[in-house]
Amino acid sequence: MMIPQQQIIFDLDDTLIYCNKYFDLILDQFYETLQEWFAGERLTTEEIREKQIEIDVAGVNKLGFASEHFPRSLIETYLYFCRAYKREPVKTEEEQLLLLGRSVYDQEVEPYPGMVETLESLSKAGHILYLYTGGEPAIQQRKIDKMKLASYFEDRIFIRQHKNVEALEEILRLNQFDRSVTWMIGNSLRTDISPALEAGIHAIYLKQEKEWVYNMVELQQKPASVMYTINTLTEVPRVIHESIQIHQQKKTLG
Repeated sequence: MMIPQQQIIFDLDDTLIYCNKYFDLILDQFYETLQEWFAGERLTTEEIREKQIEIDVAGVNKLGFASEHFPRSLIETYLYFCRAYKREPVKTEEEQLLLLGRSVYDQEVEPYPGMVETLESLSKAGHILYLYTGGEPAIQQRKIDKMKLASYFEDRIFIRQHKNVEALEEILRLNQFDRSVTWMIGNSLRTDISPALEAGIHAIYLKQEKEWVYNMVELQQKPASVMYTINTLTEVPRVIHESIQIHQQKKTLG
């Protein structure tokens, strides 16, 4: 059975390459640092984590994926506890946290297991691959170049600071996607899967063991779209091809 050509859009961070684990490493250092600075207050890791998440999520909702947002969330969390415990903020400590937060963007770029295998398989099957990522162009482009992803996506790469249904709709409309054969592959329910389903395209959710709380939302699916959940990137070609075959069989029987 011939598999019709599909238009497959991939997310980048925590779909094709690792990302959140580096933020977690920086946050672990941040928790330890604040506990040292507030040693007399018995500040717990959970207290720091909850406040940083609250500030982090609020900032992303407002500013999108701006690079300075994460370092600022560390500083704002520090300042919150300074106010809470009537501790005078120290400028050098704020500067230390700024450097700590910025260091997350200097981490190595590491592909997810099966990244090349998955992209090769889909390309050889004749599908058209697209890359759609959130963040600042210079930072995201460095990752793309490091992984030599242009060899698969060519000029079909979209980088947006705000990654939501409006951004996805603009990409789909301006590039004249056929939504009946378009897929979104990503790890974020909020920025990948929910917008895809709202836009009426198919979606594959790459579930993570430990997910950033910002990415978790309830989904509303349109009748024309389908959604699958997978645990490994290498499942993508099989899921897409099996879904197409089931659809073709239904059409034949119907």
